[in-house]
Amino acid sequence: MLFITSLIFTSLFYFAGTTVVALPADVGEADVASAVSSSHQKRYSPSAPYFVEYFDASVSGVTGAPPVSDVSGYNVFILAFLLIEGAWDNAEGWTELTADERSSTKADYNDAGIALMVSVFGSTDTPTTSGADPTDTANTMAAWVVEYGLDGIDVDYEDFDAMDSGTAEAWLVTFTTQLRNQLPAGDYIITHAPVAPWFSPNIWTNGGYLEVNSEVGDLIDWYNVQFYNQGASEYTTCDGLLNTSSSTWPESALFQIIANGVASDMLVIGKPATTGDASTGYMSSSTLATCVEDAKAEGWDAGVMVWEYPDAGTSWITTVRADSWPVSS
Repeated sequence: MLFITSLIFTSLFYFAGTTVVALPADVGEADVASAVSSSHQKRYSPSAPYFVEYFDASVSGVTGAPPVSDVSGYNVFILAFLLIEGAWDNAEGWTELTADERSSTKADYNDAGIALMVSVFGSTDTPTTSGADPTDTANTMAAWVVEYGLDGIDVDYEDFDAMDSGTAEAWLVTFTTQLRNQLPAGDYIITHAPVAPWFSPNIWTNGGYLEVNSEVGDLIDWYNVQFYNQGASEYTTCDGLLNTSSSTWPESALFQIIANGVASDMLVIGKPATTGDASTGYMSSSTLATCVEDAKAEGWDAGVMVWEYPDAGTSWITTVRADSWPVSS
């Protein structure tokens, strides 16, 4: 996904979570587990289909998360980004709110049927290439989620050099395993946001995301798949998005990924809201609505992700869902 630093620029369920507690940066396993087990604040998790919106833009008058009325039609809202060095952009904005403000905002979102999450890494961090320890990094980031009272964490891993060299898969497996150890299933959401080509078979040295899915897919709630930024003509028609990808990234269209062993209900279709929100891969909301309707007719029901608010708000998701899961008026 794109990343702008702060210096530069339906049945839904409540789950027991944690009280907001301050944990040191060098927190270990026991510290996080103790904080999680002492919880009283409610957590929230939606059922599929998931309608996911990211937020990494600077919006006047908005600190942390926008008014919940601006994002009706979604059931997941993700603040970006938590980096290895700490929180930036809207994740940092979330920390600048008081504990009462965070609690009130989260209650508003959860009452509206929307989970609040944080995304980690983005295009700025290269955790494997830079030598970050996956277990320590997972412990620190899990502690942040606990401390700041969110519903889960999204792993937007974009270390392309590591994937090319074959070191990404093992790092991601260890990181995800430790995240789930600290953020138990049923209490917290864990998603990943891989680029679609990482599901192509026979390209990546150690299997790419097909290997990650094989090893720890059962620990991940769903994938917010980035069907964009991969070439001018990639994933820009319903057929290319759903059925047959190009020879550049073979077998990376939605139903091809499913045919290669990834569960249908884990594959959320991700798209940019406007041509300015990604370099390539844009599809109008009305065209995407047709693709979503076609996929639903074939038995897929995972949902749609968009990068990002405020370019995609209620009007965007209302159009995209119109022919498949219409937004209630």
